[in-house]
Amino acid sequence: MRLDVTVDGKRADGPLDVTVGERQYTEEELQQVFSRAGKELETRILGENRDLDHVTADLDLVTEIPDLPVTVEWELDRYDVMNVTGEIQAGALQEALAEEADGVLVGLRAFLTYTEDPKKQAVHAVSVRILEPERTAGEELLERIREEIRTYDGGNRTKESVRLPEEVGGKEIRYHLPMDPRGGVVLVMGILTAALLVCLEKQNEKKEGERRRQQMMLDYPQIVSQLNLLLGAGMSSKSAWKKIVDDYQQRRQTSGTRAAYEEMCAAWNEMCGGVPEKECYENFGSRCALQAYMKLGALLSQNLRKGTKGLADALRLEGIHAFEERKALAKRRGEEAGTKLLLPMFLMLAVVLVIVIVPAFLSIPL
Repeated sequence: MRLDVTVDGKRADGPLDVTVGERQYTEEELQQVFSRAGKELETRILGENRDLDHVTADLDLVTEIPDLPVTVEWELDRYDVMNVTGEIQAGALQEALAEEADGVLVGLRAFLTYTEDPKKQAVHAVSVRILEPERTAGEELLERIREEIRTYDGGNRTKESVRLPEEVGGKEIRYHLPMDPRGGVVLVMGILTAALLVCLEKQNEKKEGERRRQQMMLDYPQIVSQLNLLLGAGMSSKSAWKKIVDDYQQRRQTSGTRAAYEEMCAAWNEMCGGVPEKECYENFGSRCALQAYMKLGALLSQNLRKGTKGLADALRLEGIHAFEERKALAKRRGEEAGTKLLLPMFLMLAVVLVIVIVPAFLSIPL
C-alpha cells in the first residue's frame, strides 16, 4: 500500500510504501475455521451421491478447501471397500453386502491442519453407508430380457431353438449380430493412428519444453539484475518480488508471456494465498526445474532464515555468472544455426555444379 505523508502540514518528499502481512487467526477464530471446514467437507465429499447415508458412487475426498487455510488428510476404518481417494472397490463391496444387506458402514476421519502453523490441527469424523449401485434403465431392461429368456428356456428344454422376446415392458425389442470382424482392422488402424498422434504430441511437448528452457535462461540475468537493484534500494525480498511481477503484468499484453515471469506470478499468488514466503521461493525454483532458478530460490529462502547479510554480494556474483551463461547460450545457438544451414548449402552447391557441368558436357562435340 502506498501512502502520502504530511508532517506538520508539509508534504514529505516521497510516498510511503506499507506492506501488510498475512492475518493470523486467534485460537477461537481457528476453532471456528475448523468447525466450518468440517461442515463443508460433509457436502464436498458427496460427489454424485444424494447424502452420506446413501452412497452408491465414489466419494470426492478432497485434500483442501477453497477460501479456507486448511489442508485435509483422510483415514478410513475400512480400506477393503473404499480407498483413501474415495473410490469404491466393487469386488470387496459385493462380498461385504452379502453379509450386510442394509449397507456397509465406513467411518471416515478428516485431519484438518492449519496451513500457517502445521502444529494446529483438528479431527472431524463422519460415517457413510455404502449401498449397491443403482442400475440404469438400460441395465434393468437387459436383466428383464435375460429373465424372459430363462423362463422360456426352463419350460422348453426339448426344443432345438430359443425364443427371444419381441416385447418387454411394452417396448419393442430388436436384435442384431455383432459387428463384422473386419472392423477390427479399422480399429487397429485407428489405434496406430492414435499412437502416432501421441508420439507427435510428445515430440511437440519436448520441443516446447526446450523452447521454454531457453527462454527462461535468457530471462534469468534480467530477473537477477532487477532483484539486485530493488534489494539494493532498500526493498524487502517480498516487495521486490511484487514489483517485478507488477511490471511484468503491465507489459504482458504488448510483449507476450514469458515462462519465468509467469512462474514468479504463480509464486506471488501463493504468497497472497497464505503459503509461507520461504516455501514459495523454494516451490518457484522447483517448478522452473533449472539449476539457476533453484539456486535463486535457495538464496532468497536463506535470506529469510539468516538475514540480508551477504545477499547483495551473492546476487551480484550470480548476475555476473548469469550474463556469462547467456553469452555462452547465444554462442551455442549461433553454432546450431550454422549447422542447420549446411544442408541448404549442399543443395545449392549441387545446383551450381549442374548449371556449370551440364552446359560443358553439351558443348563437347561428339
